[in-house]
Amino acid sequence: MPLWLREHSWRQTLTAVYLSLPLRGARATPANIFCGEQYLKVSIPPFLFEAILYAPIDDTNSTAKIGNGNIYFTLYKKEPAMWDSLTLANADKEKLQYLREMAVLKAQEKAKEETEAKKFTKQENKKYALEATMKVEEAERKRIEELKEKEWQKVTKELELWKNQQKDGDKYKSIQKKGELREEIEPLKERKKEKTNKTRIPKEGTSKTRLKSTKGDGSCSIFSPTLKEEQLPVPRAAATIKVNFTPRVFPTALRESHIAEEEEWLHKQAEARRIINSDLSELKDLKEEEKNPDWLKDKGNKMFAVGNYLGAVHAYNLAVKLNNKLPLLYLNRAACHLKLRNLHKAIEDSSKALELLTPPVPDNESARVKAHVRRGTAFCQLELYTEGLQDYEAALKIDPKNKNIEKDAEKIRHLIQGTIQSS
Repeated sequence: MPLWLREHSWRQTLTAVYLSLPLRGARATPANIFCGEQYLKVSIPPFLFEAILYAPIDDTNSTAKIGNGNIYFTLYKKEPAMWDSLTLANADKEKLQYLREMAVLKAQEKAKEETEAKKFTKQENKKYALEATMKVEEAERKRIEELKEKEWQKVTKELELWKNQQKDGDKYKSIQKKGELREEIEPLKERKKEKTNKTRIPKEGTSKTRLKSTKGDGSCSIFSPTLKEEQLPVPRAAATIKVNFTPRVFPTALRESHIAEEEEWLHKQAEARRIINSDLSELKDLKEEEKNPDWLKDKGNKMFAVGNYLGAVHAYNLAVKLNNKLPLLYLNRAACHLKLRNLHKAIEDSSKALELLTPPVPDNESARVKAHVRRGTAFCQLELYTEGLQDYEAALKIDPKNKNIEKDAEKIRHLIQGTIQSS
């Protein structure tokens, strides 16, 4: 049961009521105070103060201050008047309950309106910010377009000026060439005339006709300035050349690449993506980083190290489904099958690993030795000693200094001899 706070003091003016409520050592926060138009409640467990006010107040402007072990209320009256008492006297329980419920409902509606108003204000602020951003971007875009237009006009003027300078330079050069040609032609003509006068005695008829032919309209001398101008080519017209390049996946140029290797790499990548994106029920629950064959291989190795051979086999199976070209996956899974006595599966995985470990190079010697030893062990456990001895001898050819393999091979030879003698 709550303890009612009966002790309080109050005073009033024509427009306000001042109420002081002692806290009795309790600590109050704004969450402990509820104030409506005609209902006031302070709930500080285990203390409780509840009052149905004599007349309505302005709950929006009314205030409450906490300090010095008291709560000081300043309640502003809606209508200026002097109250006969702080609380409503002679009110039955039903009326008190009704006023209490109405105060709570009004408080809820007010909180809802405030929330909606805040939401609307927030939306309006966002809208205003968006419009302001759009205006700024539009102004910036216009500024950039104006700068581009100014630069374009400037470049166009400079280009026109350069073209005019080029034309003036060509005209000056052509005039200069004409003057030089005339200076060269005149002494040549004089020398030619002197030679003809000395060597030939021209006849009257022929000389006239020759003079006409040289001086007529149809003359075509190679030293003629008009012919020189006609033979000059027309200036080239300005144009834009578009160059199209073949799209390439690789950053290197086509002349520096190896097409066969690139096509093989692209094919492998497409195959890997197809396998990963295929509808495999085992891969649906995996994360993106777990869909990596190397990650699954490391997980299988850790499980094998702690003796969880079934879990390791499951990890290697998923890795093989993602990439079936890694020989170490088959080699490690063969070791798990040997521990689980799945001898036929161990032989299959060892054989598959040997197929992938081709061509034989120094880098894969240790892997090939393990594959032969594990397959030979599985054969011997199936009592196929001849096949097992072949694998051990193949491992000895790769690593002849391995004493353990040599001892195991010698044991298998003794077993084979013992079976032959017993038979």
